[in-house]
Amino acid sequence: MNKQLQGSLMVLIAGTAWGISGVSGQYLMAHGMNVNLLTSLRLLISGLVLTLMAYLGQRERFKQMLKSPKTMVGIVLFSLLGLLMNQYAYLNAIKETNAGTATVLQYVTPILILAYVCLKSRQRPSLIELVAIVMAILGTYIMATHGQFNQLAITPLGLFWGLASAVTYSLYILIPAKLIAEWGSLIIIGPAMLVGGVAFPIFTQSWQYPLDLAPRNLLALFGIIVIGTLFAYTVFLKGTTIVGPVKGSLFASVEPIASVFFAVLIMKESFYAIDFLGMLLIILAVVLISLKDLMALNRNI
Repeated sequence: MNKQLQGSLMVLIAGTAWGISGVSGQYLMAHGMNVNLLTSLRLLISGLVLTLMAYLGQRERFKQMLKSPKTMVGIVLFSLLGLLMNQYAYLNAIKETNAGTATVLQYVTPILILAYVCLKSRQRPSLIELVAIVMAILGTYIMATHGQFNQLAITPLGLFWGLASAVTYSLYILIPAKLIAEWGSLIIIGPAMLVGGVAFPIFTQSWQYPLDLAPRNLLALFGIIVIGTLFAYTVFLKGTTIVGPVKGSLFASVEPIASVFFAVLIMKESFYAIDFLGMLLIILAVVLISLKDLMALNRNI
């Protein structure tokens, strides 16, 4: 198989696996699992496995990272302000709405990052970027109102957690950028997940909530932790090393589509026709930004 095609398929598979993750989380919370316990389990188990993978695969680099106080402080900040808060906000958004709606709302993130970069560099957005911003805002508004502009179609709490997941996902991307450039993704994200997985249950006393390990719950836990976190992350990482981060982020836009599909198929969620217009506008906004970056990259080669 052509290398580029192989990398593209890997990223698409990873995006689909993330879609399975969201619906698995929705299933677990709909069947009684507390969001604090689910957040703790996802971070702790994924953090342990990814940290072990980082240690076994890059032992000397991993040991060097542990000896760098500045890097360790950065990992803790990334863990608590970015990764942990994003996981918690995203799962709460799923709880208050559904996996499809929560994932689409989280995909406002590239627009927030664009706004941050424009403000930081004191540059006006280009015409394409302005169109993408307007599309994302309009899409979010349509999803929040079903096109009935005088009332909310989802709960205010659902909208809050959905937008909070987009803001915290922006922090998830921006905070560790220099660390990942220096050490690589796995060495930073694995320990950061582990830190969050240890700190969060201590803070929330997650062990006090019941854990029902019925067969379907175990399958859903497998979906959110193994398929939607460990498998998706490693396959996405491998795919992006082949196609590059810009193409990777473009192909990963399949995630909200997969989330909506699985929410309808598994959780029997229903969406209004106008909702799909809102979703389409948000996804197209992300695609526009990614295509702009890809064209700029090609011009510089």
